[in-house]
Amino acid sequence: MLALLTSSADPGVELTEAPDPEPLPNEALVAVKAISLNRGEVRALPTKPPGSLTGWDLAGVVQRAAADGSGPPEGARVVGLHDQAWAQLAAVSTHALAVLPDEVAFAQAAALPVAGITALLALDIGGNPLARRVLVTGASGGVGRFAVQLAHLAGAHVTGVSASPERARGLTDLGADEVIHELTPEGPEFDVIVEAVGGGSLGAAIQRVAADGTIVSLANSDPSALTEFPPRALFSRAPGARLYGLMVFPELAKRRGATGMLDRLLSLVAAGRLDPHVDLETSWREAADAIQALLDRRIAGKAVLHVD
Repeated sequence: MLALLTSSADPGVELTEAPDPEPLPNEALVAVKAISLNRGEVRALPTKPPGSLTGWDLAGVVQRAAADGSGPPEGARVVGLHDQAWAQLAAVSTHALAVLPDEVAFAQAAALPVAGITALLALDIGGNPLARRVLVTGASGGVGRFAVQLAHLAGAHVTGVSASPERARGLTDLGADEVIHELTPEGPEFDVIVEAVGGGSLGAAIQRVAADGTIVSLANSDPSALTEFPPRALFSRAPGARLYGLMVFPELAKRRGATGMLDRLLSLVAAGRLDPHVDLETSWREAADAIQALLDRRIAGKAVLHVD
């Protein structure tokens, strides 16, 4: 089969031949039709040995059902969370697969697993957002756009933080009641904060959480940036406030099962209530350009590659 394998060439991948996967009894063999890119996996490319197969998000068709009888049947259109998704074939745990409704295209589905599940879990951790104030930092990214929409659908007043008006395009259409371009330590408080930037942004968010509120920290866009905040900003000023760390990886999905979470997201997409917001859609043969665009923050939303 063909696969995108890690390479010393910039930006870190090349399309070449790789061995076909050998599914375990609880894994379905999926013919991959589309994959999407996530900043975490892309930033990790230089740390992997050359010739490694990676990638987390995929959508395709079950070529061979799992031998143990679990999961979707042969021929089913599916979406999945995997750790070797960037290939023509993938052996995917049936606990991390969901069947696509007819209304959902492969490109839409491929955008869902990591970003959609991360946003969904962050809001689940924060509790029922109905009539509450929700803040989403990094709102113009893949996770952020899902979080804005899901919070809006749940009845929250949503404030999105995006670095520039250009990257923030479309956020109000997705459900943001307010869009700001910088989060400062002073200002209105929020009941739930989905924090996807880290560093100084997380420090400011800690000073904006309400009593009994929740901050869910998802990422640090600048690994060298430190987070500083006065301890009383959380423990004395906002009694009962909680700070969680959350990262969604394929191994987590295998342990917890991703099927139910993917089903929740797919039902909303099929009903036209959730937009995966695919900002870049191209062939996986153009993967290098797409990866560089993501690293350069030229993509507002998700980048999807068709496996052609």
